Amino acid sequence: MIPTRKWVFTDLIYLLNEAIMLKAMLSQPMANKSEAEIVETRNRAIAALETQGYSIVNTLFTDGWYSKEAMEKRGVVQIPLCFLAKSLENMANCHAAYFCKGWENARGCRIEHDAAKAYGLIVLYE
Repeated sequence: MIPTRKWVFTDLIYLLNEAIMLKAMLSQPMANKSEAEIVETRNRAIAALETQGYSIVNTLFTDGWYSKEAMEKRGVVQIPLCFLAKSLENMANCHAAYFCKGWENARGCRIEHDAAKAYGLIVLYE
């Protein structure tokens, strides 16, 4: 079948997604943000990625295992580093990483960005 219009990047993403379900993670600054701001930004990013056909790999760790008390009980000393380590672990399951506005001002986001670039993930920006 011959296409009746020019192919665009979104067409290629769609075709790739049909062949393999592409997975993406979010990298989102959270310091000094309210829970409402975090949720709003996250929902907007998820909608943008789902529109492009990506499934989302969770990098927001909110269950009891990641509560401050539980981590301290397990002996975690550097709690932000624990969250970053888990996020990088989940990045290994992704084809793409989506960086929300302000990522360049957040230490963890910058590290995730460097890792995404170094390991050849598709890098997307809000």
